[in-house]
Amino acid sequence: MSDAPASNTPASPAPARLPRPTGPHAVGRDTLRLVDTGRPDPWVPAAGPRQLMLSLYYPARPGTGGPRAPYMTTEEARLLLEVRVPDATAPPETLSAVRTWARSGARPVRGRFPLVVLSPGFTLPRATLTGLAEDLASRGYVVALVDHPYENTGTTLPDGQTLPCALCDGFPEGGPQAVARSRAKDLSFVLDELTGRHPAWRHARVIDPERIGMAGHSIGGNATAATMAADARVRAGVNMDGTFFAPVPGSGLDGRPFLMFGAKDRLTDASWDWTWADLDGWKRWLTVTGADHGSFTDAPLLTGLLGIPDTAPLPFERAAALTRAYVAAFFDLHLKKAPQPLFDGPSPAHPEVSVRLP
Repeated sequence: MSDAPASNTPASPAPARLPRPTGPHAVGRDTLRLVDTGRPDPWVPAAGPRQLMLSLYYPARPGTGGPRAPYMTTEEARLLLEVRVPDATAPPETLSAVRTWARSGARPVRGRFPLVVLSPGFTLPRATLTGLAEDLASRGYVVALVDHPYENTGTTLPDGQTLPCALCDGFPEGGPQAVARSRAKDLSFVLDELTGRHPAWRHARVIDPERIGMAGHSIGGNATAATMAADARVRAGVNMDGTFFAPVPGSGLDGRPFLMFGAKDRLTDASWDWTWADLDGWKRWLTVTGADHGSFTDAPLLTGLLGIPDTAPLPFERAAALTRAYVAAFFDLHLKKAPQPLFDGPSPAHPEVSVRLP
């Protein structure tokens, strides 16, 4: 037994950790800044060309890479609290210290993998989809998780500058439809930079440009549909609980598959009824009992760290497991051509999820 005097200072709690990825691969992560020199920033023209920040997750060789990738920067966390939870007393490190599973700069495994692009909800930083991104990468996908600057609470650039939110007090002229259509331009530019003749990412060789999917939460889900309407490179898309402010064309999406995945509130969302009628390819409408708008993201974990009760009856761990299972199954079916009985009807393993068939 030590003779040192006992300390009266309570031990700091261990940082929260995202749920462990479920696939067989270790996960690597790179970050990438893209600049669209042909397009001024749509929300802050004085800022110059449109900039985007990406987190790229990929199947990695075990034992390679540096430390665990940070969840978000401290300044991103501070701005997230300032804008979204102004009464919070927790320090920003409560959020920025969330532990991830991906290793920074790890070497990718050999092979070519489908690409899935993820777009977060309005005002939310890309970090809020980290759990889903890591899981998809562990299952054999390259994942490009995109920040849309000035639309979220804060985006830190490689030089340390953090761009603040310009739209957090309300939608711009043109409303949410303008945001969804602007994001479609962002996301097509991401595809240009990752799959073009001179790709911007050092490991772009592991991407199979013939197998590209896209998914998003909230307005990011609407942006997924808007991107598909304008860009035939996207072979399959998922909207996670987002209103279709920018409607799907009445002629559909050229027969490409689309998954509508939401909480019970979407059963009374007229835009989902219109979209369901207009989709002309493989389609499913999944409703998750007990979920709410944030259940498809890491948000319930973050609010729990701040002492804010979860508004959804469905616990975060279960919501995360369901989101991962169905989003991965959708892309496995349509980008890897692996049969997925989950979409044939109700699953005894997932009784919270109802499946609407065409």
